[in-house]
Amino acid sequence: MKVISYNLNKHKAAGELAGLVEETGADILCLQEAVTEELPAEISGLHLADATARNRLGLAVYYRRNTFTALEVRSLALKKSMHDRVLKPAEERMLAVRLRDIDHGRELIVASFHAAPLTALNSLRRKQIQSALAELSSLGDNLPILMVGDYNYPVFKENLVQKVRAAGYELTLSDARTYTRYKFFRGHYDFATSVGFDIDDITTLPQGLSDHLPILVTART
Repeated sequence: MKVISYNLNKHKAAGELAGLVEETGADILCLQEAVTEELPAEISGLHLADATARNRLGLAVYYRRNTFTALEVRSLALKKSMHDRVLKPAEERMLAVRLRDIDHGRELIVASFHAAPLTALNSLRRKQIQSALAELSSLGDNLPILMVGDYNYPVFKENLVQKVRAAGYELTLSDARTYTRYKFFRGHYDFATSVGFDIDDITTLPQGLSDHLPILVTART
């Protein structure tokens, strides 16, 4: 299974999505910072499962309909940072889809996630991540779960890794940094947490119009 995660930077990189899907053969596309009302129903053979409706800049998940059937969609509002309270960019920070593999009959969960910005504390982002993972677990007993997105967590990842493992998940970084806009803040922002998946690799794709680089997750159940 190939999954792309991409923070579109206020929808600036939306025009790149069709090319990315075609070039990588992605099965699932998870987006952050999208103007959801402008998203098409289909992108290069991927179908829009759902998108958040209460965000100024929202989340979306697309999937390949000849490979998967969408069974359930769930969005989640997480604990707010001061940035969220004042500017209100995102009410919902996690969007999950429970899918059934058509050929094998197995179910799995894939989610797009966008943590609070760097103006918030790492402790708040850890709470958001823990809440999102707990919600995903409630979508089905012992299902493989993959949550990808912009975690806004460039430093002190060791503490986050410990918290994620304590919740029963693994955290996996891509092979190169995913954010390059500001020299001081460059690093890995976009990565994955998972359980029940073997992550073969996570590749940082070439930079486009966004200040984030897209990542390509290759995973097996």
